[in-house]
Amino acid sequence: MDRLFDARQLLQSVMDAVPDMIWAKDLDQCYLLANQVMCERLLHANSPDEIVGRDDQYFTRRARERSPAAAPGQLLLERGLAGDQRVPDGKPCRFEVQGEVAGQWVTLDVQTAPLRDAAGSVVGLVGTARDVTAQKAAQDKLTLAAMVLEHSSEAMVVVDAGNHIVDVNPAFTTLTGYTRDEVLGQDPSLLRSGKQSSEFYRVLWQELVTRGHWQGELWNKRKNGEIYAEWLTINTIYHPDGSVHRRVALFSDVTEKKRAEELVWTQANFDALTGLPNRRMFHDRLAQELLKAIRSGLKLAVLFLDLDHFKLVNDTLGHDIGDLLLVEAGRRITACARASDTVARLGGDEYTVILSELDDPAHVEVIATNIIQSLSAPYELEGHQAHVTASVGITLYPDDGTDLEGLVQNADQAMYEAKRAGRSRFSFFTRAMQLRAQGHLELMNDLRLAMKNGQLKLFFQPVVALDSGRLHKVEALLRWFHPQRGMVGPAEFIPLAEECGLIHQLGDWVFGQALEQAKRWSQVMGAGFKIALNMSPLQLLQAHVHRIGWREQLASSGISGQNFVIEISENMLHDPSQAVAAQLQEFRDAGTGVAVDHFGAGCSTFFELKKRHVDYFKIERATIERLAPASDELALAQAVVVMAHQLNLKVIAEGVETLQQHQLLKEMGCDFAQGYFYAKPLAATEVEALLTAQQPLNPLG
Repeated sequence: MDRLFDARQLLQSVMDAVPDMIWAKDLDQCYLLANQVMCERLLHANSPDEIVGRDDQYFTRRARERSPAAAPGQLLLERGLAGDQRVPDGKPCRFEVQGEVAGQWVTLDVQTAPLRDAAGSVVGLVGTARDVTAQKAAQDKLTLAAMVLEHSSEAMVVVDAGNHIVDVNPAFTTLTGYTRDEVLGQDPSLLRSGKQSSEFYRVLWQELVTRGHWQGELWNKRKNGEIYAEWLTINTIYHPDGSVHRRVALFSDVTEKKRAEELVWTQANFDALTGLPNRRMFHDRLAQELLKAIRSGLKLAVLFLDLDHFKLVNDTLGHDIGDLLLVEAGRRITACARASDTVARLGGDEYTVILSELDDPAHVEVIATNIIQSLSAPYELEGHQAHVTASVGITLYPDDGTDLEGLVQNADQAMYEAKRAGRSRFSFFTRAMQLRAQGHLELMNDLRLAMKNGQLKLFFQPVVALDSGRLHKVEALLRWFHPQRGMVGPAEFIPLAEECGLIHQLGDWVFGQALEQAKRWSQVMGAGFKIALNMSPLQLLQAHVHRIGWREQLASSGISGQNFVIEISENMLHDPSQAVAAQLQEFRDAGTGVAVDHFGAGCSTFFELKKRHVDYFKIERATIERLAPASDELALAQAVVVMAHQLNLKVIAEGVETLQQHQLLKEMGCDFAQGYFYAKPLAATEVEALLTAQQPLNPLG
């Protein structure tokens, strides 16, 4: 008996020394024994002796009596931790069970086996339970990591401390073309494209060593040799002692994204037609060059170029040919500049050049001259030949200005000065030009107020019939009486109105005033008396945007269009645009006459006059000024009058100031004349007095 007791105590001591839970039950599911771990963790018994002869229901019931909620471990018991249902088949079994133990959710690895007597009969069961929660969690993590590695859409590479590949995922094979077997043990450098420098990789490894992490963009090469861009993230896994265990690289192909970004950047900074930097890039480059000039103490120049007569190319040969010319012009300008200079297209037919780091400003003139000569050469464009010239404005840093906006404005002003000087030339910016531009701007602002403040007034210059000397019609002339400047001539303010867009509003105002006068004078002279109105080319060219509504005003006033003659400049005869043709047709439909001003200053033909259904044309003032017996101008004027009359056109001579001019014109049969010889521009009341008097306006009546 002592021996049996000693053996039982020895067995209990052995079981208590094991960290796993151990127990044995009889066939009635009552405990025969259990170790201390089992008693404390699941059964909440004080000692193994307390459990003998009792079943799980006893311990479950006792736990619930102590607490309404199931006591820790009881749920495991209810789920069949002991595996009693497996006893009858007499076979060992193994299974997992999960539940809450001591406030923690645990997983137990349970093993049970039949308990047999000396004869081999099953008399109960013996079981063990091991807490495998930590191992289970680790396994789950490994499984999850393996699933992520396997199914990730981003390529993964795992390398050891020696930077040898130990694993890759399928996405790596898809992206690079290399299989897992081909790269195991290899250095990831087999993917290098050669586009990054050794310095790039030196910095990368320095950051990996010091921080354990690197992220950025680089270019690599696929197995087939194709270069691609990738976004790469590398993280380091360390041993407990701080040494490197693994490095994990995660990367994705960003080639298309990078191309899209480059396309957006290119579109934002470069001209789509010529490929040159656009306005935005030009300003950025100029800002950088200014900073360099400040540091170096050297000068720089900004050239502003505008192609002369480019619109004529567009209108006659079409916009496609015009685009080809713009591309070729960009090439020619670039060829004249240095490699370090910036050539940009700001839009339309405007280009700029930044000449940086100038040690001798005289080089600017050489480059500007070369550009003008190059651009003046003929353009052969898909079977068409075109000719343009260029006007160039030049400003220097720091001589003319030190800020970006000021330099650009200076170059622009100098370019317009080159145009005013005759085009196909360059002009340097000057302080006088700046003062003139400031005055120009002030006058433009004053013009906006002139109509509101009643500063504008119409005067009328008589047009005399040479055969009778009597008043035939008047030409309306606009005058501006500025409160400080006095009278401002139309040659000064009409270009301003065209430049700032006021010309349409101004033209409508003039017509309204003339219409009121025509109403009054028609009562004195009858319906045939005419008023000639000068029309800006912009009013015709932009009629589709700023509609000329004179026909409606005529209809509502009761005045006939026959009371008016529209005077247009000669160059409008060459304009092929539909807007011009449509507007001239509208005037003809209303009965309004059309006169061509400054005939002889350009290259019009009588055929063009007839084709446009012109009623009058004016011999320009310069011809009349030189009119004298036996002069070339006299022969020219006589030929013009004869040809005009053959085509049923009327001729008006303008600028007649002497008796001799008057006599020569009358002798050659010229129809009408105007000028100071007959009368200066008159106020409306003075014209009315002439209409009433019905007297000839020249001494020879």
